[in-house]
Amino acid sequence: MKKAFSDEDLIKNLSLYYLNRHLKKKPIEKYHRKIDESMLHDREKYKKKAEILLLNSFMHHFPDVTFENLICESPDFIAKFNDKKIGIELTEVINHLEMKKVESNLNKIFRQAEILLEQEDTAKYRGVYFLDFHLNIKLDSPENQQEIILNIYKSIKKGKPFGCVKSIRKSSHRRNVFITYEYNMNLFDELCSEKILELIEKKNEKFPYYDTSVDECWLVIVSDMNSIASRYTFIQDKEHLTEVQSPFHKIFHLENLCGNITSIK
Repeated sequence: MKKAFSDEDLIKNLSLYYLNRHLKKKPIEKYHRKIDESMLHDREKYKKKAEILLLNSFMHHFPDVTFENLICESPDFIAKFNDKKIGIELTEVINHLEMKKVESNLNKIFRQAEILLEQEDTAKYRGVYFLDFHLNIKLDSPENQQEIILNIYKSIKKGKPFGCVKSIRKSSHRRNVFITYEYNMNLFDELCSEKILELIEKKNEKFPYYDTSVDECWLVIVSDMNSIASRYTFIQDKEHLTEVQSPFHKIFHLENLCGNITSIK
């Protein structure tokens, strides 16, 4: 995945996945240790860890896949499957582009509020907090962002909504303070198949530059359901995906919450 994530986005992704009961923890922990042992920069390690976590649902569908190279770039991973060397290129489809910047700003705000609470008393405030905000929330200035941080801080301390916080729900977390947003699924939140097809076209252009030593190269397109920018309820005009032309040997669309997978090619 070549997108520029903020550190806050990556930390949030890691924390959310660790909370996921369906996580295949043993292989994930092993792969994360390998990434930690590599010579990658810390930021690249975060990125690779987030990527391998996005593939957790993929590993449920392909339990015999074992990853051999976790730190390559083109494609993102090299794996072994049925005695074949498989290159796996991973990319995220963004369903709500306008929400991506909002989400990154919120994650920065959440991180600052987490730090405040942990510095005060980690044991007392340890938990996962799901927040919903009033519609007039403004993220356009450092002053407004600081006010939101204080509103979140006070809401968690009081155990009830304060200021711009509309609702607050707490779940257990044995390690630290973790803040995220409450997401209410929209029954009509469609992901246009055209976005998936456009993404495949962009990846097709890069295909000649991928590692040629692999037997097959697979493209895995992920909807990160832990992200408000990537969530969807259904794929609109799904039948159009059967028209795809691509040099990739296999193409899948994967949503990482329930693990639903669509074979496109």
